[in-house]
Amino acid sequence: MKLYYSPGACSLAVHIALREAEFDFEAVAVNLQTHKLANGDDYYAISPRGYVPLVEFADGSRHTEGAALLQYIADLAPERALLPPAGTPQRLAAVEWLTYISTELHKTFSPWLWHQETAESTKAECRAKLAVRFSELDRVLTERDYLTGQYSVADAYAFTVLSWARMLSVDLSRYPHLSAYLERVAARPKVREAMVAEGLVRANAA
Repeated sequence: MKLYYSPGACSLAVHIALREAEFDFEAVAVNLQTHKLANGDDYYAISPRGYVPLVEFADGSRHTEGAALLQYIADLAPERALLPPAGTPQRLAAVEWLTYISTELHKTFSPWLWHQETAESTKAECRAKLAVRFSELDRVLTERDYLTGQYSVADAYAFTVLSWARMLSVDLSRYPHLSAYLERVAARPKVREAMVAEGLVRANAA
């Protein structure tokens, strides 16, 4: 198995899931500015869409879309309980959160807040929408440690996307339960392993 990723991008969620599932895999960094690999290979030749994550499986098939990959990886390792069983109300709740993160958080942060050419009025609208979403998450997390009560790949995805707030100078200090949640997820050993591997934190950092 091979994961194509860019440090700190949405591919981090899949990276975390692969480590939580305890799979053997090769992580290949992609420069999303040049769309080249470290060896100079053209990433578009591997992924015509040009973005990450992309996972190449043992049969040679290649698949993208983080929310889909997270569900598939979780189902490949049911003993790790990274998603509730299919057909249960708990599974519906987890997939609901995955979809919410994808549409209401991920696609509000990206691409709008990342690009300098985005109009300031558009950025202001995005920040206002995110503030509403952060308030909702903060309320939810007053009652539970994780989005569905038990850690799942939805938390790996939420953690990844919400971590962009710090990179984009979006203040989360008004959301103490959300901030504590991010610290809680970051403290998970496999989450930390993924962040160290991507160069996002130092291995010997406290």
